[in-house]
Amino acid sequence: MKRVGFMLKVRQDKLDEYKQHHQQVWPEMLQALRETGWHNYTLFVRDDGLLFGYFETPGTLEAAQAHMAEREINTRWQEFMAPYFESPNNARPDEMFVELTEIFHLD
Repeated sequence: MKRVGFMLKVRQDKLDEYKQHHQQVWPEMLQALRETGWHNYTLFVRDDGLLFGYFETPGTLEAAQAHMAEREINTRWQEFMAPYFESPNNARPDEMFVELTEIFHLD
């Protein structure tokens, strides 16, 4: 499994609402994530909106994103979530991941 860490920026004025939506992620979205190899998917966020995401996948970030992009539910979720992110060029949230380089892992 490859461990993937990434960052995004949530709009600070929408942070509380963003958190609320993640208390009840659509069941179809959760199922699609599981079926496309997103394991241990976790999101962390600071008060200023800086978001750190982590998941494990059998492939790469790009492959995991490509598998999700095939799902109609992902398109709907990304469109729903787009207003919550600081986005250059109106990109979808899943197109703005800044992947981090893993430098240490304690087994």
